[in-house]
Amino acid sequence: MKIRRLLFLQSFFIPLTLGAAFNFAQAQEATTFTLKEVVQHAKDNSSYALRIKTVRENSYWQYRLFKADYNPQLRLTGTIPQYYQSYNQITQPDGSIEFLEVKQNLMDLGLGLEQVIGATGGTVSVNTSTNRFDNFLAFPGEPQTQYSGVPVSVALQQPIFAYNRFKWEKKIEPLLYEESKREYVADMEGVSVYVTQLYFDYLIAQVNAEIATTNLKNTEDIFSIEKKRNEMGVTPEDELLQIELQVLNAKQARAEAQLSLEKTAFAMNSFIGLNQSSKLNLISPVDIPDFEVDVDRAIELAFQNRAEAIGFDRQKTVAESQVAQAKGERFQVLLNARYGYNNAALNFPDLYQNPNTQALVSLGLLVPILDWGRNKARMSMAMANQELVEYTVDQELINFQQEVFTQVKTFIMIKDRLNVSKVSDDVAQRRYDIALRRYQTGNVTITNLNIAQNEKDSNKRAFYTSLQDFWVAYYELRALTLYDFENETLLYRPELD
Repeated sequence: MKIRRLLFLQSFFIPLTLGAAFNFAQAQEATTFTLKEVVQHAKDNSSYALRIKTVRENSYWQYRLFKADYNPQLRLTGTIPQYYQSYNQITQPDGSIEFLEVKQNLMDLGLGLEQVIGATGGTVSVNTSTNRFDNFLAFPGEPQTQYSGVPVSVALQQPIFAYNRFKWEKKIEPLLYEESKREYVADMEGVSVYVTQLYFDYLIAQVNAEIATTNLKNTEDIFSIEKKRNEMGVTPEDELLQIELQVLNAKQARAEAQLSLEKTAFAMNSFIGLNQSSKLNLISPVDIPDFEVDVDRAIELAFQNRAEAIGFDRQKTVAESQVAQAKGERFQVLLNARYGYNNAALNFPDLYQNPNTQALVSLGLLVPILDWGRNKARMSMAMANQELVEYTVDQELINFQQEVFTQVKTFIMIKDRLNVSKVSDDVAQRRYDIALRRYQTGNVTITNLNIAQNEKDSNKRAFYTSLQDFWVAYYELRALTLYDFENETLLYRPELD
């Protein structure tokens, strides 16, 4: 997923400020979180989640912009004023040229109500306009100010046999918007997946730190016992030195575990939006939700809810629109029609007294006679692209179905493995406890005790790794189907959006 790239980026800046931040953290009280609380906190506060919300908001306003194109548009246009003063070259009747001074002003103002005709791709409008002309150098007896205007006119502009973008946008834009809403839910579940990985990285580091601390204490106790036995002549010097070396190794292991704990805490705090120096106490989510996942049901939910399912239809629709556009560009026919009234007068009120009829009808043509196969190539390219999209979508459908199938089977396998690793952890812990007691009474050698300790530690780590795999797979399954199998609810419901 896209969100996994964040882990790689964080690995660069985490070590830079680690030491100072966590020296301060030692004096603070730890905040306790469950996994679901951390997930919700990340969804509400992390910078990545806020970015996802911003992307969704942009998609919303893009859709609103598309919808606004189909509403009536009222526009006011004009030039107020256009003053002009100059000497112009004027050709006289005898062919000579005279330079005359010009000082004039022109103002125009228009108001129009325009409506798109989505079914045909044309536009119809109702317009009114007024012009005023001032000649400041008019000769005596000539009018200095004149008016002209169109009290009202109705206009139609209609392409014929052309590509109707409004028709195709009505099919494509709602699909894009629906995709964006479902991508938002899936991306937020992606936040859940990523923060779950961080949660268990810290939790495993926390477990490793506890193991290292316990092992150090037990090793020091064993060293004390062996020192007494050495003084009694029971334990040879070389075995005592070996145990002393184990104590030193245990101290080093605890220091490394503490550093790993601090690093993972820093990564967790950075992502979920907490102060970098905040101390954490994470609760192990060992209570596994009890639900079954059917493969066929999961595939059905994925096709029902995921953005990809809508994206498949959208890709085909876009390819179809490109073929329609190529057909519409073979030749162009444009019908323009206008009917209304216009007038000219020396006084503004007179513009609306007995106006004259204004009518216009035109049919424009652009038909290529010889284009050297350009139209044919454009059409062939669009149709070939449509065929390619269909084949690609068919393969993506198979891949998508396979991805859901694999994820469900993996989830079931991980759940079964988790039960086994939990039992193994309990068995290994009991075996170590018995071996430790028997060692203290002299019935088990130090070698056997070390073997029991190593098995205890490895099985403890294996259990928490299995626990991490389960919860990551759990949220990945939610993201892939947009369905909460635990509570049997949809994560995205269009009617509530």
